[in-house]
Amino acid sequence: MPLHIETPLIKSLPISRKTGQSIWLKMESAQPSGSFKTRGIGYACEEYVKQGAKRFIASSGGNAGLAVAFAGRRLSLPVVIVVPETASKRAVNLMRSENAEVIVQGKSLDDAHRFALSLMQPDDAYIHPFNDPLLWRGHASLIDEIFRAGLKPDAIVLSVGGGGLLCGVIEGLTQNGWADVPVIAVETEGADSYGKSLNAGCLVELANISSIATTLGARIVCEQALAYSRNHHIESVVLSDKSAVSASLQFLQDHDVVVEPACGVALAAVYEKVAALSEYKTVLVIVCGGVGSTADDLVEWARVECDVAEC
Repeated sequence: MPLHIETPLIKSLPISRKTGQSIWLKMESAQPSGSFKTRGIGYACEEYVKQGAKRFIASSGGNAGLAVAFAGRRLSLPVVIVVPETASKRAVNLMRSENAEVIVQGKSLDDAHRFALSLMQPDDAYIHPFNDPLLWRGHASLIDEIFRAGLKPDAIVLSVGGGGLLCGVIEGLTQNGWADVPVIAVETEGADSYGKSLNAGCLVELANISSIATTLGARIVCEQALAYSRNHHIESVVLSDKSAVSASLQFLQDHDVVVEPACGVALAAVYEKVAALSEYKTVLVIVCGGVGSTADDLVEWARVECDVAEC
């Protein structure tokens, strides 16, 4: 039995009224671990158990680690997760509540990744947060559900961190005969490694992550995410932290669901009616979720952004 659930697909009347478009939401925030990561990571963990894995090792900024911890508990395997110093206390506590061993190491996800690899033993499976074909196959099930529901959107909007969700969505679109559906890939300024890579035509590594959306904190995206851009219509949108936080707060008001700024930035593209979406009538937003932030966090970030801008 899959570890993920089939999540709600709903039309957002509040957002549709604001934009004048038909806005649909795939509510991945409803997954057991609170984010879309449950799909790909759950699938990968099940596959690695079939291959003989006795322990899961992972590095994470928060949501991927929680998904691994959840999978480990469900599959009765021990889990070790290495997180960078930027990981929220809330995310770390949630991982530990799933019985995972959590180690804080390094200032970035790359530092945590290298340390996690150093812990590997022969019977361990390393669960990468985004760069694994098994994860993409698991994430593709999201599109399978939309296809079965009979809703073919004119465009799909999603957040990009390392590119795992994007790869899974494109894999799902292709296998369901929807390769003509464009993808709008949204990032925050300071975590826009994918946008820079698309502009350059090659992988670009950021010197550091300066965005508050730390769960978009991959300094370089997976190679497959860039490769897909060569034969699939993918458009990059980069917005500010302020936009991401504002959209998260507006979404809380509209749908009573808390999401991280890393998820909110995809919603911001819709709320702000970015030019990349102007020609589309039916738009699907993947509400990828995230458990590292609370409503109080969003309010505080909004206050700080306002102070900086001297509101």
